Amino acid sequence: MSWKTPNELKYTKTDEWVRVEGVKATVGITDYAQDQLSDVVFVELPSPGDVLDQGDGFGTVESVKAAADLNMPVGGEITEVNEALESEPEFVNSDPFGDGWIVRFKIADPSELMGLMDSSAYSQYCEKR
Repeated sequence: MSWKTPNELKYTKTDEWVRVEGVKATVGITDYAQDQLSDVVFVELPSPGDVLDQGDGFGTVESVKAAADLNMPVGGEITEVNEALESEPEFVNSDPFGDGWIVRFKIADPSELMGLMDSSAYSQYCEKR
């Protein structure tokens, strides 16, 4: 199986992607993760202003099959949440890298990005599972 792993993103072993734009970043779950979860029915979102460390949980994605915790790829302050997911959580399935984004945040320590996987490494990681 081949999942989409856009080259411009960084990836975590807990299946989040991060798009970095200067000191700001957007996070969602990967194509692999949404495929494994199947039909997403609910997304628990954090609150803007929450300050979290790398690896901290910031919400949950629930599907008809399972629930998965969401973890911060790097530390920072939540600046925006995707409120559209409250009424249309299926965006996580239909467009995980676009309309299905989950939070935006200000990066606290850009050096933490060095520990994330690139597209190629994440694809290999998924294939081994």
